[in-house]
Amino acid sequence: MKSTFLKSILAVVLISTTMTAFSQGDIVTVASGSKDHSTLVAAVKAADLVATLQSKGPFTVFAPTNAAFNKLPKGTVESLLKAESKGKLTAILTYHVVAGNFDAATITAAIKKGNGKAELTTVQGEKLSAAIIDGKVILTDEKGGNSTVVATDLKASNGVIHVVDTVLMPK
Repeated sequence: MKSTFLKSILAVVLISTTMTAFSQGDIVTVASGSKDHSTLVAAVKAADLVATLQSKGPFTVFAPTNAAFNKLPKGTVESLLKAESKGKLTAILTYHVVAGNFDAATITAAIKKGNGKAELTTVQGEKLSAAIIDGKVILTDEKGGNSTVVATDLKASNGVIHVVDTVLMPK
């Protein structure tokens, strides 16, 4: 019994230490640690945004998963990763970033304060709308596309990441 208790304590300590170390990384480090965000990380590198997203911030990033990128028309990701598409890629990626540290509670409070809708100004300069629909935060981009926030509050040393299921598109 004593051995089981000690093993349980050790497991809790190891999990806590690992999560703390993971969350102390910057946004790029946290995203790089997720197998579901390899396309996003490759895009951030192709757009030369690594240094920006490793800077002091704080930033709130709505991070599309690999599956979100796979929803784009065939060939889109490959085209965006080419050097000649760097400007377009940068615009799309910075459209997923908001200056400031907006955790889920802050976004939810802003939606409630805005009578069901909150507008977030992205680093790219355009707006995202946030609303709660069927208990989930839904982001609407400038083109009218929707993305659901599927995971929240992944802490980084320079901000917070929220995982989204669809790539958001600026005008």
